[in-house]
Amino acid sequence: MASDKTIVFITGANSGIGLETVVALSQASADFHILLGARSIEKGEKALSEIRSISHPAGPLKGTISVVQVDVSDEKSIRAVTEHIESTYGRVDVLINNAGIIVTRPCDTLTNLRETFETNVFGPMLLTEVLEPLLKKSTKTPYIIHVSSEQGSMALRLDPDYKFKHVRGDTYRMSKAAVNMMAACHKYNYAELGWKICAFNPGFCVTNLTGAKGREMRIQAGARPARDAADALVEVVQGKRDGDVAKSGIVDLDGGLQPW
Repeated sequence: MASDKTIVFITGANSGIGLETVVALSQASADFHILLGARSIEKGEKALSEIRSISHPAGPLKGTISVVQVDVSDEKSIRAVTEHIESTYGRVDVLINNAGIIVTRPCDTLTNLRETFETNVFGPMLLTEVLEPLLKKSTKTPYIIHVSSEQGSMALRLDPDYKFKHVRGDTYRMSKAAVNMMAACHKYNYAELGWKICAFNPGFCVTNLTGAKGREMRIQAGARPARDAADALVEVVQGKRDGDVAKSGIVDLDGGLQPW
């Protein structure tokens, strides 16, 4: 039964890194029950049906998976999914705040900032706060993983040798810098409870974050498969990266840390 398993809740999990992490976790162990968070049940069920219908080179799906509806930009949705998880599972063992956006359509700076921060910062902060009582009910050591980006590193932004120094993306960078601070605050706030908290850098991966054209651009620019980030996230969840998690910095998919 799911109640005997490690309950892992992943937001934005119907595509990209989130979906690949669902698959990777399920392949890693039958001890995981993964809550595939999607903005609509329809999108989540479609994604789950697709991964169940194909053969996976890395091995069969062993862990169980359920779809839950969550729109992190909607407070009512956040509270509703929390109530559902509490009544169904009674706890959360691992929270992966993965949902994120880059606003690519033409709009004014203020609109861009509001939409970007609503999903990338405000939602994960509120979701973590609302889920705190369920994380406290975990029978294991809880993990909170904020999927951030090295693009939010202030040290790298000012490094003249940084390979992505010419990439603007100011509002996205600002939101991920805020995510990094959120992770740092959570590391401090939950230290006495022994919880494992980190900001995670997935690197430059092939995702739908910037739409279909952006996905093709990423492929042509040599972006890595989203599965690379997913495999690293599985290592974090399994405790194999606890040495990095305990340190100060952004946990990097390739090992070690990126600077705040």
